[in-house]
This record gives sequence, structure tokens and C-alpha cells, in this order.
Amino acid sequence: MTRYVVKTRADSPALKRAAMAIEASAWNALGYLNFTSAHFKHYDELLERFAEFQICLVDEDTGYPVAVGCALPFFCADPAKLPAGGWDWIVESASRMDVAPNMLGGLGVSVPRVHRSKGLARLVIKAMRDMAEQCGFEGVVIPVRPTSKSMHPEVPMHEYIAWTDDNGRAYDPWLRSHLAAGGRIVGEATRSMVVEEPISFWEAWAGRTFDKSGDYAIDGALAPVKVDLKSGMGRYVEPNVWFAYQAA
Repeated sequence: MTRYVVKTRADSPALKRAAMAIEASAWNALGYLNFTSAHFKHYDELLERFAEFQICLVDEDTGYPVAVGCALPFFCADPAKLPAGGWDWIVESASRMDVAPNMLGGLGVSVPRVHRSKGLARLVIKAMRDMAEQCGFEGVVIPVRPTSKSMHPEVPMHEYIAWTDDNGRAYDPWLRSHLAAGGRIVGEATRSMVVEEPISFWEAWAGRTFDKSGDYAIDGALAPVKVDLKSGMGRYVEPNVWFAYQAA
């Protein structure tokens, strides 16, 4: 039986390189998300500064990570009343660090396709909860990106959250995983990630031209990109779902 051990990017340069490769591969198709203001200004520097919070789930037999999780310590006044700005808000808050952190903010879990459907993401979430407990934090909050929402970009998030499958479970598989891992939905992060770039930027990602203003669906996006020909800009506002976990 395969055994896994939790390490972090701080443990070795090799683990850091492997984690970066896994994350880049998992999110490559959604590279436009790298252009939120918070990501562009702070993300890479924060992962380096807080390398001990960047989880690597390592296969003991190979010594190579099979899943990674990115998280940052930050201050959260009330995990039951989280703001609309989810992912970007965590990054911006961690970059200031003007108040002692009391919470761990989960920014993402990346699992290579070959290792999916093995429950590894839940092990990474558990590692985040364990880490929060070890640091004396109150828990973990995560702006969750529902994996199947991109197939329904026109559906408002509050409606999508309410969808269920034939067994009465949450329709979205990633929401189901978080619920099964002990998380609870505490709200919507309606402006979790905001990307505003020239229309040519979005045309490159969409593989098409936009000949009039309006809302356009692009691959992987959870909501349409709003294109304004007059300003020459396209704006994408990604909604996420806030989950809260108590420390383990």
C-alpha cells in the first residue's frame, strides 16, 4: 500500500522545484488567473517567504510529490463573515501582515491527472488543518473553485451551490470533496479573483476575436468575461465558494 508523508517546499530545493512544476502543470490552462493584481504583485514572493506553509504530499516510495497545496497565514477577524474578495483578499492580507495571523488561507490544491481520484486532495486539506493547529491558528478558510462550474458559466453561483446529484449530494465534485473533508460553506466569494486586461489578451486565451461588446465564455472560466470594445478592455470576475475548517 502506498504511503504518503507531508513535507513542505521549505524542506529541500528539489521539493520546491517539483511543487512548482506540479502547480504549473495543473493550472496551465487557466494561466489568465495569474494576472489578478494580487497574484501578479505578491503571489510568488509570498510562496517563497512562507515556504513552510506550502504543502507537498510525498510518495514515500519515490520521494516525489503526488499532490501540493498552497496556503498563507493571515489575520481573519471573523471566519463566519468573509468578504467578497476571496483568493485575492487572502493574498493581499498576507502581503501586509500588519496584524498577527490567526488563520490559514488555502489558495489551491494541485493533483496531477495521473494521481487523481485517490483521495489525495483530502489528505492535503487535512495537512492544512493540522498545520493550522500546530501554529495555534483558529482554522483554515478556503475560497473554493468548483471544478464543474465552468460548464455552466451563466448560472449564478448561489444557484449552482444548491444543485444536487441523484443521491442528494452537492452536484459539484470539488464541493462534495470539501464537504466530505469536514468543511462547511460559509458564503460566496463573489469577487474572488479579478482580471482586467486588454481585449487582445482575452482573444489570445479564447482563440477567437471579439467583434462586439458583451459577455463571452472562455475555456475553464466560471463566469463570462465582460468585453467592452469602447474601452478596449475585458474584465473577468471569478466567483468562488467560501469554506471554513476548524483546526484539526
